Amino acid sequence: MSEEPVRSNLTRRHVLAGAAAWGMAATHSARAAAQTYPSQNIILVVPFTPGGSTDILARLLGQRLEGAFKSPVIVESRPGAGGSVGVGSVARAPADGHTIVMGHIGTFAVNPALYPKLQYDPVKSFEPVSGIANVHNMLVVHPDVPAKTLQELIDYAKQNPGKLNYASGGVGSAARIAMVALADRAGITMTHVPYRGTAPAVTDLLGGRVQLTFTGAPNLLQHVEAGTMRALAVSGLSRLKGAPSVPTVAESGFPGFEASQWYGILVPAGTPKTVIERLNTEIRTAMAAPEIAERLSLEGAEVWTNTPAEFRDHIAKEMGRWGELVKRTGIKPE
Repeated sequence: MSEEPVRSNLTRRHVLAGAAAWGMAATHSARAAAQTYPSQNIILVVPFTPGGSTDILARLLGQRLEGAFKSPVIVESRPGAGGSVGVGSVARAPADGHTIVMGHIGTFAVNPALYPKLQYDPVKSFEPVSGIANVHNMLVVHPDVPAKTLQELIDYAKQNPGKLNYASGGVGSAARIAMVALADRAGITMTHVPYRGTAPAVTDLLGGRVQLTFTGAPNLLQHVEAGTMRALAVSGLSRLKGAPSVPTVAESGFPGFEASQWYGILVPAGTPKTVIERLNTEIRTAMAAPEIAERLSLEGAEVWTNTPAEFRDHIAKEMGRWGELVKRTGIKPE
């Protein structure tokens, strides 16, 4: 009778000792992962075609991270299905921090409402690391369009229903969503012409095959300066340093209007927390460099970094905001 409690106590002690050992091993493993990270090349996936704002930001960040990690950061374009192809490929990648994705308002806030079946779950498939930047959209028209202000464009659209068309980088692109939001506020309709990326959309606008677009300023400023496009407004709440004469939509008759694009880095769900923390630290350090802020400012963007938790909360709020617009306006994949 006296031996049973002894065996029970020994069993409990063995269990507790094993649990403690496992905990220490897990902690050691997590620390080791952070210390040895990265142990191979980092692949930074851009889910859109080369040449757009996402690609520009990814290469800028990639160069900085290469210096910080002393390891190659390879920017890889994987476009398709409004960014879903590239994002989905990262969701299925090993959760070790060596395959990361440049997230975007379109892929993480708009696509979930637009496409009933995605190749990924924007919440469950990823761990947010940090925001990178906010990019202001710029509303530009071909010089042949008879409008020099936003109000003139709206008046022309109302007087000529169905005559205007606008280009975007895809069905769920930020350019399309920004234009839908503006058209909804202004009470106008225009024909949407989707392209497979921002770069070809801009090319056709320059050639006069489409009449306007409302996309990231970094893609457009050089053409506005050259006089091959006319800027009517920007989507932020303040004017751009690189184009101070261009008014905001808000000050052009639509108070409170804001439809800028945000970008950030995410990793596959299950990535060790220590690796996420290391990435977050290096990203925030890289983006804090004064020359980065100055360059982004001149190109129509601003540095925007945060903690993983803050970035997660932002994504959730944006999913609600833009999901409501998609539902209310009846936007459908074309």
